[in-house]
Amino acid sequence: MKIVISEFMDDAAVDHLRAAFGAENVRYDAKLVDQPAALAQAVADCDAFIVRNRTQVRGDLLAACAKARVIGRLGVGLDNIDVPACEARGMKVIPATGANALAVAEYVVGTAMMLRRASYQSTSDVASGKWPRNALSNGRETMGAMLGLIGFGSIGQLTAKLARAVGMSVIAYDPALPADHPAWSELAVARVSIDDLITLSDVVSLHVPLVDSTKNMFDAGRISKMKAGAILVNTARGGIVDDAAVAAALRSGALGGAAIDVFTNEPLPASTVFDGCPNLVLTPHIAGVTAEANVRVSSMIAAAVIAELKG
Repeated sequence: MKIVISEFMDDAAVDHLRAAFGAENVRYDAKLVDQPAALAQAVADCDAFIVRNRTQVRGDLLAACAKARVIGRLGVGLDNIDVPACEARGMKVIPATGANALAVAEYVVGTAMMLRRASYQSTSDVASGKWPRNALSNGRETMGAMLGLIGFGSIGQLTAKLARAVGMSVIAYDPALPADHPAWSELAVARVSIDDLITLSDVVSLHVPLVDSTKNMFDAGRISKMKAGAILVNTARGGIVDDAAVAAALRSGALGGAAIDVFTNEPLPASTVFDGCPNLVLTPHIAGVTAEANVRVSSMIAAAVIAELKG
């Protein structure tokens, strides 16, 4: 059995795979994702292919996977994998469902608290002798604020739990989750329409996949209906939010802040629509990536690949 890993994976999980299949049969090279020809050659005789979000398992690369039985995804989003085409070839696609949920939930609550306070980007001013105390004395507390979750799966549910622990009220929109699902009552989260969520929430956080129905979901029209001074957090996927509309709303003061972790084109070009926006946090697709989450994600996928190939 041969395993190819094209993006970074926890060393202990890689060692687990080597113990199961032999070190000579596990090729781990986090730089392979940026070497298309070498990657296509490497996967030609592999039985399992393990990727993160940058490796595009579709088209020519998928065709090169002539023997692969398993595609392991070190994360949960599957928009970089042509799942129907994989399944048509008899390949099993295995995401690390739930393994990075805590990392994302902490990112959402943490950035929401920071952006509502609007006072944590003054380090350079204070260090240089400025004292913007009056300008930064109108920050808002988190307790009592309303968090609106668009998508109420495992990550949304854990985010709700953490948010309630710091005193937030939580509402959610998820047409795929039945009204009688126990999560609604267990977490004391009200099930609302997307329009009500947008107008009622002090913080809106996105937890949906990028599919046709969610593409450009948060356009200028939806953003204009958000509560004055509200915060928008996107840890889901680029393409769900209209970045230019977010930037315009930040500059006008309609939005109180935004944390954006995912983008249509990654990395962003050097000059972007976000240049000069106030109260903005931009991060390079790392909301679900922490030292602990990487261990959980990697160990889950290593165990799943071993079970599938040896089962």
